[in-house]
Amino acid sequence: MEAHDSSEPPLDSSEPPLEQTLITLRKNQSPEISDDGRNHRPAETLLIPEDEESREFMVLPMIDISRLSFEAGHAERTECEEEIAEAARHWGFFQVVNHGIPTQVIEQMTVEQKKAFRQPFEVKEAGGGKLQNRQASSYRWGNPAAKCLRQMFWSEEFRIPTGDIYGIEDQSLRSAMEMYATAVTVLAEKIAGVLAGNLGTGGSYFRENCTVRTCHLRLNRYPPCPFSEEVFGIVPHTDSDFLTIVCQDAVGGLQLMKDDGCWVSVSPNPNALVINIGDMLEAWSNGAYKSARHRVITSLEEERFSIAFFYCPKSETVIRSCISPAIYRDFSFREYQLQVQKDVRATGDKVGLKRFLV
Repeated sequence: MEAHDSSEPPLDSSEPPLEQTLITLRKNQSPEISDDGRNHRPAETLLIPEDEESREFMVLPMIDISRLSFEAGHAERTECEEEIAEAARHWGFFQVVNHGIPTQVIEQMTVEQKKAFRQPFEVKEAGGGKLQNRQASSYRWGNPAAKCLRQMFWSEEFRIPTGDIYGIEDQSLRSAMEMYATAVTVLAEKIAGVLAGNLGTGGSYFRENCTVRTCHLRLNRYPPCPFSEEVFGIVPHTDSDFLTIVCQDAVGGLQLMKDDGCWVSVSPNPNALVINIGDMLEAWSNGAYKSARHRVITSLEEERFSIAFFYCPKSETVIRSCISPAIYRDFSFREYQLQVQKDVRATGDKVGLKRFLV
């Protein structure tokens, strides 16, 4: 008989009370009834067909960014830069391989992430447990403030500014996060520099305004969901930063909205990182680069993990179009964040850049 590892608690003790929250929300809202009499999400957020074989999967542009190195020839570097800019213009999403983050760094980060989520829920909620730091608890789950199913997340997360990683008390987790954050920051700076250069401006704007105190990591877990027709892992949204870099597992669940308004599933690739453009880069580029709407769907049987890095500016940073005539007025990142919070409180949704059109 196999001995039980007492250092790891049973999975059910680690689960946040997502099911209880969902049941409560379901009771407090009018159900959306479809023609077959079953409850579904509102039409605006309906899933693509449930049958796995009928889903439309999309392979994002796959870019080998080792061609950006000094060892590559000028023609190779130029070709790679153009591919990055083209993907940012037309997709807002792309994948990168040979990205420079060592496999062992990603693997160690994944191991530590799972250990953090396997802690008892009470420990996570009380102070973050392994992710406890000297500043504040970093743990969130499910959006307890949700007033309807459309606003609920079937997920849990640890979110921490990269500058606060040094304060994490768990040594193995701190070490893994420090190595990962250092490597992914270099990658973000490299990609931002390429996108800036494509518009004829230097990348110093990003290096000056995005610091270790302004960027952050978010560790995500999406538990198996018995209500997968009713709730998202993360609801449809755009990111508010300049760039997001996501390391995801092989389960899948990320979906992207195409220009025609249809949702497509992004095929996971274990050797690639997913890059997506955020609202600040769309505004700074005067709409040249696209901040695409995306979401995460739930799985009935499988749990999903991902690690997201958000390349964010300082609160006082002024977002000003680098191209004239500007379609967005000047605004600070703080002003944008406050407006998003105000809209979410009032409507349950993020309005985003539409508020800042000239």
